[in-house]
Amino acid sequence: MPLLFGELSGFPSWVPVVLLVSLSFVLGFLARLILLRFIRYWQIRDRKLFKSLEKHLSGSMFFFVPLLMINVGVNYIDFHPESLSLITNIINVFIIMSFCSVLIRLTNVAQDMLYIRYDINISNNLRARKIRTQIIYVKKVVIVILVLFCVSLILLSFPGVRKFGTTILAGAGVAGIIIGFALQKSLVNLFAGIQIAFTQPIKIDDAVVVEKEWGWIEEINLTYVVVRIWDLRRLVLPITYFTENPFQNWTRNNAQILGSVFLYVDYSMPLEPLRKHFEKVLSETKLWDQETSVLQVTDTTEKTMTIRMLMTAQNSPIAFDLRCYVREKMIEFIQQNYPESLPQVRASLTDSGGEKVGKGVAE
Repeated sequence: MPLLFGELSGFPSWVPVVLLVSLSFVLGFLARLILLRFIRYWQIRDRKLFKSLEKHLSGSMFFFVPLLMINVGVNYIDFHPESLSLITNIINVFIIMSFCSVLIRLTNVAQDMLYIRYDINISNNLRARKIRTQIIYVKKVVIVILVLFCVSLILLSFPGVRKFGTTILAGAGVAGIIIGFALQKSLVNLFAGIQIAFTQPIKIDDAVVVEKEWGWIEEINLTYVVVRIWDLRRLVLPITYFTENPFQNWTRNNAQILGSVFLYVDYSMPLEPLRKHFEKVLSETKLWDQETSVLQVTDTTEKTMTIRMLMTAQNSPIAFDLRCYVREKMIEFIQQNYPESLPQVRASLTDSGGEKVGKGVAE
């Protein structure tokens, strides 16, 4: 390389620069091509891993390798010492940024592999949801640490910053106290997130009731949580909400949900046919998980009796559909077979003298 650029000494100063940059990007393209070929060759052994590597690393490696080549080749170009120092520092900054990008993308690869291992698209996904919640939060913390580390390296690459290093360290105690007060709310959110990630009052895909809204935990971020409401709205709450306020978690220990349906019928309604039809309705649908089915009279009034039907389903969305299905089928059964047992209002008719002259029933 010294011979190559030495032979170009008679050319304008920009020619070696253009040649170096072009050659570096060509080599970077070749390195990327070789990497992709290698990944595709080894996909036979572990297709999912290498597919993730190809997805996340193909772009970042295209810049990382050329920057390394430029950093080496720039020393063989005739630059003024001050200009060479500035150019080297700038290139080092981009190398650090590119390296940080590669590390962050490797965390994405690790996340993909763990997601494959802990699949939540199964019926009994409690353990998978626990692990995924921790993975998401740990990944975000790791990315923050990597970014801070790379920013520190960038700052330390400038001699002027290193000179003030001792002064900065001497004032770190006082600065830490000031920053602590300034970022008190952010630090509270950070520690609340750590608490949630490992004690797990909520997990990814948990069914919860918060602020009188029912939905699922969609995202757990460093400072906030996104709840997907049943009608596809999004409820965004600070992460401290789940450590400071009561809320309902329907899938804390198990995704299985116990659903209930209430019917209000007349006292003339026979219970045994109703109970048999309820069992028949459940046996004919795949929404029921065949665990629990109970029909009971739970309350009475002067006009009607309250019949409660309990049934279980694998998760809350299925339980909602099951409740609607059972409610429709039971109402249809009563309408077709016992219409006289629908709620009625009974009245006694008397004349002006107070003597009973008849009675009637108003449906």
